Amino acid sequence: MITYQKIISGIVTVITVTMLFSCEGNLNKVRALENPGDSPQAIGENLNLIYTDSGRVVATLKSDKMLDFTNLPFPYREFPNGVEVEFFDEERRKNTVTADYGIIYDETDLIDLQGNVVLVTSDSTRLEADQLYWDQNLGWVFTDRANTISFASGARNRGQGFDSDLNFTNFRSRTNIGVQVIEETKK
Repeated sequence: MITYQKIISGIVTVITVTMLFSCEGNLNKVRALENPGDSPQAIGENLNLIYTDSGRVVATLKSDKMLDFTNLPFPYREFPNGVEVEFFDEERRKNTVTADYGIIYDETDLIDLQGNVVLVTSDSTRLEADQLYWDQNLGWVFTDRANTISFASGARNRGQGFDSDLNFTNFRSRTNIGVQVIEETKK
């Protein structure tokens, strides 16, 4: 015969076992939060940053989200939901770059942009690529992926990989198909 005390004892046992299993799940979550190596030191949302130099706007950065991993031995900042950056030169000419994903490596000053990368220079040169690297120290952009460049002159270049300075005046394409516009001069 089942007594009232056995029923209560069974209920208490079930509740205790349930609490132990749920505590174990929560304990793993708490341990994950304590591990700074696996999580960013800061998270920024709806960013609209303005970089200035001596009172002059040099660049603006817009992004839905930034994860700051500068607490790691190889520090970086990640933009998982995309990024838009505008750069202004001394004469206030604007260059714009957008991408679905971006990551900035602080120690090397290398920026890796991925997914629907579009760079538009102040003279209307337009670059479209799957991925683009930008070396901030050298002022150099490059990729080994497929890309299309439309120059202000009407010239077009479609290829696999290129290297260039930021103004596209020193441009080196690896493999390409394109249309070049050459002006004739009369003598």
